Amino acid sequence: MLTTIQGDGPNVHPAQQTAKLILDLQTIAHNAGHPVPLAIGLDQENGGVNSLFDEAYIRQFPSAMGVAATGSTEMAYEIAKATGQELAAVGINWIMGPCLDVLTNVKNQPLGVRSMGDDPEEVSRYGVAFMRGYKEAGLATCGKHFPSYGNLEFLGSSLDVPIITDSLEALSLSALVPFRNAIAQGVNGMMVGGCAMSSAGVNVMHACLSEQVVDNLLRADLGFDGVVMSECLEMEALSQNIGVGGGTVMAVNAGCDLILLCRVYAVQLEAIKHLKLGIESGMISSERIRRSLKRMLDLKATCTNWDQALSPGGIQTLSLLQPYHVQLSSDAYNASITVVRDKDRLLPLSNILDPEEEILMLSPLVKALPASALAHGKAAPITSPGPTPWGKSVSLMSGENVFREFGRALARQRRGRVLHTSYTANGVRPVHENLVNRASAIIVLTADANRNLYQHGFAKHVAMICKSQFAFSGDKREKPLVVVSVSSPYDFALDASIGTYICTYDYTETALKTLVEVLFGNASPTGSIPGSISQNQKVNQSRQHWLVESFNEERDVKALDDLLQVLEHEGPVNQRSEFFGCSSKTFLLHNPGIEESHYVVRNSSTQSLLGFCSTYVFKSLGTGIVGAIMVDPDRRKLSIGHSLHAWAMRNLLQRGGLKRFQLGSRLPSVFLGIPTSNNVERKRLRRWFANMGWNTALSRPVCSMILKNLTSWNAPESITRSMQHAEIEFDLVHGWQHSDSIVDHIKSSSRQGIMEIYQLALADHNNCGVIRAKRPGDGNVVGSVILCSPSADWADALPALKETNENVWAICSPVISPSAGEYSTMLQGLILLGIRQIKQQQADAVLLDCVDGDGHFDSLSSMGFNVLHNFEEVSCDADSMKVSF
Repeated sequence: MLTTIQGDGPNVHPAQQTAKLILDLQTIAHNAGHPVPLAIGLDQENGGVNSLFDEAYIRQFPSAMGVAATGSTEMAYEIAKATGQELAAVGINWIMGPCLDVLTNVKNQPLGVRSMGDDPEEVSRYGVAFMRGYKEAGLATCGKHFPSYGNLEFLGSSLDVPIITDSLEALSLSALVPFRNAIAQGVNGMMVGGCAMSSAGVNVMHACLSEQVVDNLLRADLGFDGVVMSECLEMEALSQNIGVGGGTVMAVNAGCDLILLCRVYAVQLEAIKHLKLGIESGMISSERIRRSLKRMLDLKATCTNWDQALSPGGIQTLSLLQPYHVQLSSDAYNASITVVRDKDRLLPLSNILDPEEEILMLSPLVKALPASALAHGKAAPITSPGPTPWGKSVSLMSGENVFREFGRALARQRRGRVLHTSYTANGVRPVHENLVNRASAIIVLTADANRNLYQHGFAKHVAMICKSQFAFSGDKREKPLVVVSVSSPYDFALDASIGTYICTYDYTETALKTLVEVLFGNASPTGSIPGSISQNQKVNQSRQHWLVESFNEERDVKALDDLLQVLEHEGPVNQRSEFFGCSSKTFLLHNPGIEESHYVVRNSSTQSLLGFCSTYVFKSLGTGIVGAIMVDPDRRKLSIGHSLHAWAMRNLLQRGGLKRFQLGSRLPSVFLGIPTSNNVERKRLRRWFANMGWNTALSRPVCSMILKNLTSWNAPESITRSMQHAEIEFDLVHGWQHSDSIVDHIKSSSRQGIMEIYQLALADHNNCGVIRAKRPGDGNVVGSVILCSPSADWADALPALKETNENVWAICSPVISPSAGEYSTMLQGLILLGIRQIKQQQADAVLLDCVDGDGHFDSLSSMGFNVLHNFEEVSCDADSMKVSF
């Protein structure tokens, strides 16, 4: 006799008890002489469908659709492996997953977030990733629910069987794609659903009882020769129409190897009795029984043996797994939760609400879950086909309790100031209107509003009330409203009248705890609705508003170095990144003449930086600088850069006393402006900064240049001759004793950072020098450049010095007086003398840190310099920036 135990509902308790129960069963089987261990199967889909709970040892992960919302099949693999490892540790060897149904009709489908979406190929990719994870953990797999629960039509009564009306051709092009791919990748088992099928070429009352579906479509057409399991024959629509006994015989003859009976012992005895009668009467052939036995033995060989079955890892293994699994759960929910729209920039709520203002949270009265009813001793009938019942525990509670706890979490975040009440199919009542009028912001929760239409109507009604609010002055002022779907994301996915819309994909305690973090900016959600909505319509994706924090040197230095390492290797192979040679020291100047404030968007769980923005205020000229904005390549197009820029400009503008603002900085010399080496990227960045309020039409070209192979370099004769006839004296000086003449000279320059760079060079007389060009008559300085060795105290601010292992020196910040005459000739002369001095130091190359592009590229190219990086420096006066912001 073939048997399977499915741990579901009240028989399954925390991990230690479950491990003991399974070990006892395996020991009994072993002592009874069973040649192979028992197959122990379990539903553990995560999200709302978990049969095994234990707050200490079993982690909660997002639902299947929630995992797909992360956009990462690698995340799906890791979650499946973690789930499988925990199940294997308590002795379970077969998981009833993955769920391969494609939601070809997203409305009124009870499967909901148990599916991975409406795109067959995407469901396939995630299904295969889940299979890999389960198998890596040592579990056998079981795809479900063949041929698909993704497009069912319901006639109304629980006794009516839901119907698939798609033709076999239509199913083959969509719903069957994930099943076909899973079979190709070696799925061990397949659960066949209990729905009816009615279309051209197929007409069956229950798929799992039909030879046309199991033996013909699944086995012959799709080539599956693994274990086939029926849907639970205790489902009301099947047991009332056919009966469990007759259904058992029909399922076996249809090609099912295992008959699933989950609930009542008497019903299981009835099924065994009729199976025996079917064999004795010849209705079920012995050959069919032998084939089923072989398939089951083949499955067991992949996932269990007596050594494993009698010595599972138990609590000790679970304890070792927990640190990584806890972090994985947190990362998964952060990556899953989706801000579909935030048109009015309400998030995070802490930016729009004062501490004393109240939030109103309105939640639906979710029907008590079957497992909760069973926990109170009330039997709950199984209706077909619906979500597997959830259990009641600390980690996963009934809907009402979860929403109450969510309200408490909001209150803890706000230190009180949260109002919470429920709503029902009775709609908006006077108490709701009074509370909406009282509160300063509203959060409405919905759970499958497409199936529970009263929720849809309630949310729309509340939205209308919020839009008709008035301020005390009598002016119309829309009240902030956030709608959160805690189950199906399709509730308001395409309804742009709901301006701020968030999806969590399940309402487990873990999901709603993460939602609180998202609402108040403590977590940065990156999810997107899986399937066609994200791929084709993008659901009017609007800017997300990330929590921006001040850079903390002690906390963030390592994370910034890690981010710079990633950015250094980004981009085309033949294009040198501006980040070569950069480290956190590059951006941290610690200069008394420069005020610096840097900002980060960070993952507080992993301590990694998702984005970084550096700003500087050069006091000598009253100039505010945005020195760099950088975002992790895997987090682009999520508005991280926008959030950083907005916060940086807000703080610069609030400082006051600034005359000008500028994009790009000479100190540090990473970005002199908008990078323009890549023309496509140049256009994108110019447009981006223009949208941020900068007048990019008023830009000017600047660049850095490099002269390589210095040992074999010789000065062009034309430049040498012109220098011999120039009526200028040149000298090289070091240290502060020469500062007066140099400082008086560089005051003629209005370029940002010049004064500070010269002060640094004069202070470091061992590694820096200044070449002066003086008029012979009065000795006035009319030109100057800085020579800087790679050992200079401030060399970190010139990352190009460290791009290679070569000995590279820099010639920095040429300043030429307007009275000097021919600018290009003077510039060439200063640089020529600088090169000669540097060549004496056995240097390999010379860097020009910043060259104005106003016609001077050619004169320097003739000396052998090549452009290293091109930029467009953008600056504007403070008044125009205030208008833009």
